Amino acid sequence: MINNDVLRSIRYMLDLSDNKVIELISLPDPAYSIDKEQLDGFLKKQDEEGFVECRDVVLAHFLDGLVLHYRGKDENHPARLVEKRVNNNVVLKKLRVAFELKDVDMHQVFEAAGFPVTKPELSALFRQPGHKNFRLCGDQLLRNFLKGLTLRVRGD
Repeated sequence: MINNDVLRSIRYMLDLSDNKVIELISLPDPAYSIDKEQLDGFLKKQDEEGFVECRDVVLAHFLDGLVLHYRGKDENHPARLVEKRVNNNVVLKKLRVAFELKDVDMHQVFEAAGFPVTKPELSALFRQPGHKNFRLCGDQLLRNFLKGLTLRVRGD
């Protein structure tokens, strides 16, 4: 999925203000920040004037900020490095951690979106890329996960 779509979807799901999104992006690393104008460009659709492509590093900071916001910072462990490359599997993992979703919860989210997945399919998404059973998360799968998670969070 396009990073901008993921950012827009999560922002809608959690009903976040622009200032809150900017705050979450700088939460993992206060030295890294964006301004309101950049965020406005990220939130526009591709065919709109002023659209700016959301780079992986921006989305990675946002997702890590969500994890820190919802789960808190563990002082016993050093801060994790922000990913340089973000794919659909990373987005899925970060959202799973941020919302403390267990396997049962993940299955419920997918079912709520009308897109049930089997246990082996789900576990394959969270394996290491070199593992023989690793499976890339496709755009349709992530879209349905975001849809189901939005239904769960917003209760629409």
